Amino acid sequence: MDEKLIIEKIKEFRALRDMSLDKLAELTGFTKGYLSRIENSTKAPPIATLSRISQALGVDIVQFFSEDFGSAEPRDFSIIKKNERLEVGGRGTPYGYVYEALAYRMTGKNMEPYIVTIGFNRTANFQHEGEEFFHLLEGKLELFLAGKSYFLEGGDSVYLKGNIPHSGRSLGKNKAKMLIVICS
Repeated sequence: MDEKLIIEKIKEFRALRDMSLDKLAELTGFTKGYLSRIENSTKAPPIATLSRISQALGVDIVQFFSEDFGSAEPRDFSIIKKNERLEVGGRGTPYGYVYEALAYRMTGKNMEPYIVTIGFNRTANFQHEGEEFFHLLEGKLELFLAGKSYFLEGGDSVYLKGNIPHSGRSLGKNKAKMLIVICS
């Protein structure tokens, strides 16, 4: 996934709505300066940030990631086969997480489910509105949550408020893979 495409989509959707950075800041709760840095960057912001921006712009988050979803029609259900998953956050992201969208054909969602593969380095704490549910599918993970460290193994789950600082890193020789559902 080309991160520059994501940035261009943000600008495009904002321009189509004739929305100022001030208005987008008001709707997202981010500062105008932060949004300007995003639009002038070559790196996409974290998924939770993109989710807030997409809600403020009135578009589905998946529309940032591909040319194919600009005219997605409303649906009552979505089936995504294993080989149809859409990678929406690549190895080039500054956080080292790879996100695979599991419901990208569904429009007007209240939650965003992903399979996330976690890198070995802890580089940032995430905080955002809404809630998250994590279920570790494989590997081992050190979860940093509210200033404490927790060790998780395959089969373990966590439910948290998004405003609690959180991040994680894989332990052992294999990357941790988890199901994450983000609700706004």
